[in-house]
Amino acid sequence: MALLQIAEPGQSPQPHQRRLAVGIDLGTTNSLVAALRSGVTAPLADADGEVILPSAVRYRVDHVEVGRAAKGAAADDPLNTILSVKRLMGRGVGDVKQLGGQLPYRFSEGQSQMPFIETVQGAKSPVEVSAEILRALRERAEAVLGGELVGAVITVPAYFDEAQRQATKDAARLANLNVLRLLNEPTAAAVAYGLDREAEGVVAIYDLGGGTFDISILRLTKGVFEVLATGGDTALGGDDFDHAIAGWILAQAGASEDLDPGAQREVLKLACEAKEQLSDAESVEVRYAGWQGVLTRATFNELIDPMIALSLRSCRRALRDSSVELEDVHAVVMVGGST
Repeated sequence: MALLQIAEPGQSPQPHQRRLAVGIDLGTTNSLVAALRSGVTAPLADADGEVILPSAVRYRVDHVEVGRAAKGAAADDPLNTILSVKRLMGRGVGDVKQLGGQLPYRFSEGQSQMPFIETVQGAKSPVEVSAEILRALRERAEAVLGGELVGAVITVPAYFDEAQRQATKDAARLANLNVLRLLNEPTAAAVAYGLDREAEGVVAIYDLGGGTFDISILRLTKGVFEVLATGGDTALGGDDFDHAIAGWILAQAGASEDLDPGAQREVLKLACEAKEQLSDAESVEVRYAGWQGVLTRATFNELIDPMIALSLRSCRRALRDSSVELEDVHAVVMVGGST
C-alpha cells in the first residue's frame, strides 16, 4: 500500500526542510519582496493587498512609520520623513553636500564622516533608515509565508561601490535579515525577462530608476550570463527629473527657489505628479501659488535632455569597455520606472 504525505500548497511535506528565503528589490522610490511559492515567483502583498512599499520612513516621537503613511506626510513633516535614502547609502558628508538644496534635512557628521539625519528620534544614518524599510519587508514576508526567514537576496545597482554594498548589508543586519547574496539589478532584470531562455547573443540592460542609473552589457551563452561591462551613475534618476520640473515651475511662476523644507516637498510632489501624467498625455496643466501653466512633453524632454545625455555617455563607455560594437547588440532591455 502506497503512503501519501499531504502538505498545504507551497509548503514542504517535511517541516524541517521548509526553509524560507525571499528576494528583495530595495529601490530608491519603491521596494518589494517576493518569494517562490508552489514553483511560481510572486511578490508578497501586505494586509491591504498592496505589493509596492514606498521607500519612505517617518520618525515619530514614539514610533516609526514606513511606506504609504510616511510618504503622505513628506510635505507636512519634511525633517522627519526620509525619502530616497538609497542615494545616501555609502556616501560621505562631502558627497551629501554636493546634493545641496535637493535634500530638506538637517545633517550632522558621525564617525568615519558618515552623514546622519537629525530627526525627532535623534540622529539616524542612511543605514538605519534603510533598515526600517527592510524590516517592514521582512515582517510582511514572515506574516505571509508563516515562518521565520533564513535569508534574502537583495538587489543593488551594478554600479554600487564596495562602501554602498557594505552599507546595504549593514542595513539588512540591523533588520535581522541574513543576506544570502547581493544581486546586481540589471542581472536580476535579465532573468526576470526570461533572457536566460533566449537565443545566445549580447544584451544591453538600460536601467534608469528613481535615484540610480545602470547600464550593463551581458553576453548570453547556453543560459549563462557573462557580464562584459557595467557603468552608470548612483546619483541619476527620476528624482533628478522631479527637481528639473520643480525648477521650471518655480521659474514660470516667478517664485523664489529659496523654499522651506515643507514648500520644497510640495513643489517636488507637484513635479512628480506632472511627470507621471506625461507618461500618457502630451501636456499637463500645472497650478502653483496662484500661477497656472501647461507643461508639454516636449518641454519636459528638453528639461531632462542633459540627464539622458549623461546616461548615454555611460552607455557608450560601457560598450567601449566591453569591446562590443553597437551592431553586435541584439537586444536592449529597458527597466526602471524612469525609462
